[in-house]
Amino acid sequence: MDFEYTDKVKGLQKRVTEFMEDHVYPAEAVFEHQLEGFRRAGNAWQPTPIIEELKGKAKAAGLWNLFLPESKLGAGLTNLEYAPLAEIMGRSGIGPEPFNCSAPDTGNMETIVRYGTPEQQEQWLKPLLDGTIRSAFAMTEPAVASSDATNIESSIQRDGDHYVLNGRKWWTSGANDPRCKVMIFMGKSDPTHQNRHQQQSMILVPMDTPGVKVLRHLPVFGFDDAPHGHAEIDFENVRVPASNMLLGEGRGFEIAQGRLGPGRIHHCMRLIGRAERALEMMCKRALSRTAFGRKIADQGVTRERIANSRILIDQARFLVLNAAFKMDKVGNKHARQEIAMIKVAAPAMACQVIDWAMQVHGGGAMSDEFGLAHAYASARSLRFADGPDEVHRNAIAKEELSRYLQKP
Repeated sequence: MDFEYTDKVKGLQKRVTEFMEDHVYPAEAVFEHQLEGFRRAGNAWQPTPIIEELKGKAKAAGLWNLFLPESKLGAGLTNLEYAPLAEIMGRSGIGPEPFNCSAPDTGNMETIVRYGTPEQQEQWLKPLLDGTIRSAFAMTEPAVASSDATNIESSIQRDGDHYVLNGRKWWTSGANDPRCKVMIFMGKSDPTHQNRHQQQSMILVPMDTPGVKVLRHLPVFGFDDAPHGHAEIDFENVRVPASNMLLGEGRGFEIAQGRLGPGRIHHCMRLIGRAERALEMMCKRALSRTAFGRKIADQGVTRERIANSRILIDQARFLVLNAAFKMDKVGNKHARQEIAMIKVAAPAMACQVIDWAMQVHGGGAMSDEFGLAHAYASARSLRFADGPDEVHRNAIAKEELSRYLQKP
């Protein structure tokens, strides 16, 4: 493949970079100040005015919904074209949302585009694309090892023109946010089906449905990630119309595979940007600080870490571009190994680069002073999100072994 970006992508890179420099980076401190004010007032779970302001500016600039390949509803970009733009957005913890390109909304919108009915798209996709609401994805459960999606125990039972949902979910990102109006819920609609991959279904659940109870928010290494957050939710006899079913009963595992592919690679694209910013911070800090009579940048161990960071970041970027290229050419299903590879490589890379940046910054890096601790926590969490490393490594190994099993 040709790694050279097209003129169209280069133009968008320039525009997104300028928007980040002019609006997003200066807004980071404002965001934290506004959020801290909400925390002191006793309620961090409310939209910050600065983010809503940035969304209006990005929409006015035509930098809106840049994802959604193979859909007229997006910007008409392929996965390969979107990758460098997501990387730029990922440089900031608040970067993706102003462009309406943040998780889990991007994955949910792609799901509804691919599998939703016209009525479902009108009710939920349109306001999500407009950025007037947000969404959540309720899959993981506290009582089972959810890395194996066939373990899911939550139930979806037909009752006339409705389905009744029962179960407990957690790590439902975004459900604490008052802008979150709908969830995609995964549960078992036919637990006795002989094919264990056809026991599950996915269904749209409005947040205000009776029986939906957000029990608590779950901090990540002490960070609440407000106002987005991660919730534990109880579903008790939740009744939703049968028309809310996505694609059909027994198609939940199929939808999950289609949804998680783009979601996984989007995380990796953004992680590369965050690692790039950590490397920049590392270099600037190393050049500005002196220890034992020499600039930290002149210490051999620091130079080794800077060099290795550049190697690791570029390796991950090329893996991302290769996976995106294959997704565009042969589809998400046939690119599953490449997606699995980058999903293992990118979070591990980001954790290592951010860790080295923290060492150069010294003890202050463990505080909120530089944003590195939060960046590390976010990167580390992505070794679990959308499937843990072990699951992806197992899939990669099975794919490799299958090549030899097929030989006579």
